[in-house]
Amino acid sequence: MKIDRTLMTEFVARYPAQPSTAFWRGIEIDVLARAAIPEGLGLDLGCGDGILTDILFKRIGRRPDLVGIDPDPLETGAAKAYDFYRRIHTCRGDAIPEPDATFDYVISNSVLEHIPVLEPVIAELARVLKPGGTFFFTVPGPGFHANLSGSVIPGYKHERYLAELDRRLAHFHYQSEAEWHALCDRNGLQVTGVTGYLGQRATRRWETLSRMTGGLLHSLTGGTLRPIEIQRSLKLRSLQNTTMMPRPIASALAKVIGAGLGWTDDATHPSCLLVTGKRLPAN
Repeated sequence: MKIDRTLMTEFVARYPAQPSTAFWRGIEIDVLARAAIPEGLGLDLGCGDGILTDILFKRIGRRPDLVGIDPDPLETGAAKAYDFYRRIHTCRGDAIPEPDATFDYVISNSVLEHIPVLEPVIAELARVLKPGGTFFFTVPGPGFHANLSGSVIPGYKHERYLAELDRRLAHFHYQSEAEWHALCDRNGLQVTGVTGYLGQRATRRWETLSRMTGGLLHSLTGGTLRPIEIQRSLKLRSLQNTTMMPRPIASALAKVIGAGLGWTDDATHPSCLLVTGKRLPAN
C-alpha cells in the first residue's frame, strides 16, 4: 500500500516528540480513512486527547456528532478542545454511560490491545450499537511479533525482548482474524472484513524509531513508567497538545523516517488488522 506522505507529515507535525507513533499512525489512519465510516452518531472508544480523531476527520470529512470515552481524565480533558465531540465520558469501555442502541458506528484506533479483558468491552459495544450499526477496530495482530527484528544486544533472548516490549507498549492481545470472528459472534456482532497493514519492512522501521525514542526513555526510567507517564513527566504531552512542528521541518522528517521504503510496504504478512463489522439485528 502506498504511504501517504501528506498524512505522514501531518502526524509528524502533531506528534513532535513521538516520531515512531507518527510513523505508525500515518499508515494506520490512511487504512482506516478508506473504510467508509458512515455519518450519524459515533462512539470514539479510547478517544485519548482527540488529536488522532481530528486528523482522521480532516481526511474523511467532519463528523459533528461524536461521543468520546477514555478512562484517563487528563486525556478526556484535552479532548474537550475539539468541537466534534457532543459528549465526552471519563469511563472504562465496559461501562459506557449511554442507553442501549444509541450509536450508528464505533471507531476504536489502537485501543483494544491495551485492555486486559476484552469480552465485557465487546459486549458493551454491542449493547450501545444500533442494530445494523457498524464498528471499525484497528489492532495489532499475530504478525506483529513475527515481523520484529529483535534486540540489538548480542545473545539477548528473543522471547525476553518480546515480553519486555509488550510490557512497555502495554499490549495484552494479538488476536487473529479467526479469534476476532469468534469474539464478535459470541456478543451479537458480525465481522464483515479484515484488512492487514504494516508489513515487515514498515514494522522494523517503526521498531528502529521506537528503540531510539520511547525505548530509550523507558530504559532510562528503569522500565517503571508507562510511555504516557514518561511523556507527561517530561512535559512532552502538553507540548503535543499545544504546539505543532513547522510544516517544512515535519515534511523533511517524514521523508527521513520513510527513507528506503519507497513509500510502499509489503503487507502480505501484516503486523496490524483493521477489523470491520456490524451489530446483528436483535432476536
